[in-house]
Amino acid sequence: MDWSKDDFEFDTRAIHAGQTPDPTTGAIMTPLYLTSTFVQSAPGVHKGFDYSRSANPTRLAYENCVANLESARYGFAMASGCVGTATIVHLLSAGDHVVACDDMYGGSYRLFEQVFKQHGIEFTYADLSEVARLEASMRPSTKLVWIETPSNPLLKLVDIEVASRIAHARGAWLAVDNTFASPLFQRPIEQGADIVLHSTTKYINGHSDLIGGVVVTDDAALGERLKFLANAIGGIQSTFDAFLCLRSLKTLAVRMRAHEANALAVASFLETHHRVARVCYPGLPSHPQHALAKRQMSGFGGMLTFEVAGDLAATRRVLERFRVFALAESLGGVESLIEHPAIMTHASLPADVRKSLGIGDNLVRVSVGIESVGDLLRDFEQALAI
Repeated sequence: MDWSKDDFEFDTRAIHAGQTPDPTTGAIMTPLYLTSTFVQSAPGVHKGFDYSRSANPTRLAYENCVANLESARYGFAMASGCVGTATIVHLLSAGDHVVACDDMYGGSYRLFEQVFKQHGIEFTYADLSEVARLEASMRPSTKLVWIETPSNPLLKLVDIEVASRIAHARGAWLAVDNTFASPLFQRPIEQGADIVLHSTTKYINGHSDLIGGVVVTDDAALGERLKFLANAIGGIQSTFDAFLCLRSLKTLAVRMRAHEANALAVASFLETHHRVARVCYPGLPSHPQHALAKRQMSGFGGMLTFEVAGDLAATRRVLERFRVFALAESLGGVESLIEHPAIMTHASLPADVRKSLGIGDNLVRVSVGIESVGDLLRDFEQALAI
């Protein structure tokens, strides 16, 4: 079956794309192929699989499904989002230059600054919410533009269509970390991106029980290069974790809509609370890029940040009072999480970098889950009653 987006809606493709009933038993769920190697009928003659690092039937079904949801043809499941990022940067060579958004996941910044910079790849960081800064940051040696939109943790947006035009005019690729939005709410390849990355630990899996990443492209030549790198580097996702992600894709659409509805309710509540100095959520009209969010996203996701009206001590007291929201790193699970970027997820950023970005001691990041929205709002009420 060709599960084309022209013929089937997202919710249907999330359940069926890339999968066929097992030819041996008729099992409707893709079997878990826990094997490292495959028998060949003659040297080099096999059924498309020879060794599970190169390809595995379970992982392939998952890769094809998530690629389909991103309006692409090629997907590569990785052991983590960081492995996915590293695999993409391995497309480059010493002397190449990358323009990256200044507000990003701390692990990506650490990888760029403390690993790839040491191997001769150069990085420039800029606030790409103003796309004119992208044009100003480009060099003749720029080969890759790296953006997160919405960004982590400040939820800045980058105009993907404009960024792709600027990158392509200079002969560079555009890679988009789409983790916060998910394929349901944003599909960067449809807007000109060359590569899409997800930390599948987050919304794609959505149950806080595995670590994973996926890299997607619709470019055949890039697909061949990424396929080679995935096999050569070997940071592929385990078969069992691929099986779990494939299962989770089937509920991605319903989960994301629930995340969004709850996040909008929480953000609206916080915006009127006297102990909150500022709220940042793309779905609020007060977000400085709300118009762009409405244009390039079909939904606003489950992530928000807010600033406590107080200092670090007051922020700590708030964070330690929650009962439903768990104080923990990560995001995108069905359960609600809350965390302190300066101390937790973005502690790897130097203090002066955090300060310049606006990641202050009173900034709190919230991953709004799919619990009862009444319980979530009551939890905020009691936590902020300090």
